[in-house]
Amino acid sequence: MERYAFIILNIEKFWNRLCNRNRAGKTVHVFVRRGLVGPKNAKLLLFYVTHPHKEIRGVGEFIERITGDTTDLWKTYGHESLLRSYEEYMDFMQGRRKATFIRFKNLRELSTPIRANVISQVTGIRRIPRMGKYITKEMAHQLI
Repeated sequence: MERYAFIILNIEKFWNRLCNRNRAGKTVHVFVRRGLVGPKNAKLLLFYVTHPHKEIRGVGEFIERITGDTTDLWKTYGHESLLRSYEEYMDFMQGRRKATFIRFKNLRELSTPIRANVISQVTGIRRIPRMGKYITKEMAHQLI
């Protein structure tokens, strides 16, 4: 399957922080994942905000996925994340020693979010896996 875009799950609290960082003029962002997970190659990231919304609320351009030691990643890229401190980051990591930082740019909030039923119709996916999901260019263009 063609790996053009990646749907990434986000909770509302972190989505709101991300939007605030973006509105404050930050251009490059890091999405932090526990463990070694996430897209290795994609053009776009589609941000699916889970409960209560269950909809894609924004799109960003994938730059790269970086994996490694939690402390080393924070020292290098922590300033691009939406986590407010090293302590909050370590609490989020729940003792894991490896992390994935997904770097992206040009985040744009969608004026009309894409609801779960539309995502399901276009992709054939009933539930977005917690790890995220690759979709094709055709599917991405139908959604956005």
